Amino acid sequence: MTERTTVRLPDDLIRRAKRKAAAQGRSLTALIEDGLRHMLSERARRGGRAHPPVSSATGGLMPGVDLDDTASLQEMDDLQSMPR
Repeated sequence: MTERTTVRLPDDLIRRAKRKAAAQGRSLTALIEDGLRHMLSERARRGGRAHPPVSSATGGLMPGVDLDDTASLQEMDDLQSMPR
């Protein structure tokens, strides 16, 4: 089953992705799907998993991280990915 979702990406990244997909005669969806499959298969080969940030000073989650508040987690992720 195919699921529809919304992904927020920086403007320059989405423009580059659209150009690459068009140059390859593929849809943006196909390009993103292949990229995700590639990243997930690499992570599986390495045996790694994504982990939330952990404070090295006291252990546990960093201050301000609430795993039950997905909106704030997404906002933190968006802010970290924006160029400074």
